[in-house]
Amino acid sequence: MRKYFYRLLSSYLRLYARPNDRVLEVDAVSNELGEFLDNARSVSSAQMRSESEAVGADYLVFNGNLHYEADIQSYLRDIRGALRNDTRLLIVTYSALWRPIIQLATALGLRRKTLESNWLADADIANFLRLTDFELVRKDDRVLMPFYIPLLSTLANRYLAPLPGLRGLALVNVYVARPMPVADASVRPSVSVVVAARNEAGNIDNIVNRVKSMGPDDELIFIEGGSSDDTWERIVQAQKDNPDRNIVIGKQEGKGKGDAVRKGFAMASKDILMILDADLTVPPEDLPKFYDALVSGKAEFINGSRLVYPMEKEAMRFLNMLGNKFFAAAFSFVLGQRFKDTLCGTKVMTRENYQRLAANRSYFGEFDPFGDFDLIFGASRMGLKVIEVPITYRERTYGETNISRWRHGALLLVMLVFASRKLKFI
Repeated sequence: MRKYFYRLLSSYLRLYARPNDRVLEVDAVSNELGEFLDNARSVSSAQMRSESEAVGADYLVFNGNLHYEADIQSYLRDIRGALRNDTRLLIVTYSALWRPIIQLATALGLRRKTLESNWLADADIANFLRLTDFELVRKDDRVLMPFYIPLLSTLANRYLAPLPGLRGLALVNVYVARPMPVADASVRPSVSVVVAARNEAGNIDNIVNRVKSMGPDDELIFIEGGSSDDTWERIVQAQKDNPDRNIVIGKQEGKGKGDAVRKGFAMASKDILMILDADLTVPPEDLPKFYDALVSGKAEFINGSRLVYPMEKEAMRFLNMLGNKFFAAAFSFVLGQRFKDTLCGTKVMTRENYQRLAANRSYFGEFDPFGDFDLIFGASRMGLKVIEVPITYRERTYGETNISRWRHGALLLVMLVFASRKLKFI
């Protein structure tokens, strides 16, 4: 029973703690989890504080030990002082609903003879994190059947435990938390704004004129994608006409916006990466809002939302609106963080986080033609804090949309199922 349970638990933790990440299990109550979490090393909280063990850690795992701490607030506060801002906490607790069963299992010798003294609710965990300068990023509910019965255990633990109505009955709670960053107002990092442009010749000059500086040395990157009009010529001319602007240009070898964005990000040299759609339905004047949200430490992945303010006439067709709302609700469930508008093209993150995301892209593959879900899925798996910036969605004034409602809608359904299997039903 114990081996099955810890093998199951390690599979949930490996969703975040990838093979090349440095993982420390803090004050391990037993070594059973370490048998299955290959890249985890046990360390005491005292070692972390005295030897700076956590300085290079990507993830700290707390497997049930908060149940035994006499002073959780002091315990977490002391650990906070040894962490980098990008370190993530993976906190495992056990539901109080299972307390009688856990005590019975202990009495029958089916688990170690240790009795939990603290039974913590979600609100307790969130409160302790706030008190000690951490922030809850997401929470997963796992395990309805902690022992192995062929077929039934897989059905219960993989497919039923995450569902609304049943997840409240789950045994295991997995919390992902991050240290609250301390923003330094004197630091103003530079930005790479990436614009994927296909058949957008009439918008190029507008983009150059309307994208304003946010950092001290920003760059504007145009990636042209096989246009049938003179988009490439207009991009080349814009670079020549604006020698005072840092404009970088490139031609796309592959197809789709996602491929163009990946090429632009690979060419980028600044600390912050932004996507701006070339159709200008998201006003470039709104980009500083995204910049401020990231630089202030409010979040690590900034997503635009077109579904808050009233839209200009014809900016989004009715069926497209319904599709957006459906996919927003579905992906929010799968990803564990709220996304009101997954399809808004404007997304922002640091170059460092993107490079970590790209290094582990094989987990999801590269079949996303939009580029949006490649970033969203990767950010979710990394446990990045997400926040949405509402924007006023404008009507396109030049050219035609490159989105096919039905073909791309069907592809989104495929990606939703794929993400469910990779992130939720594991």
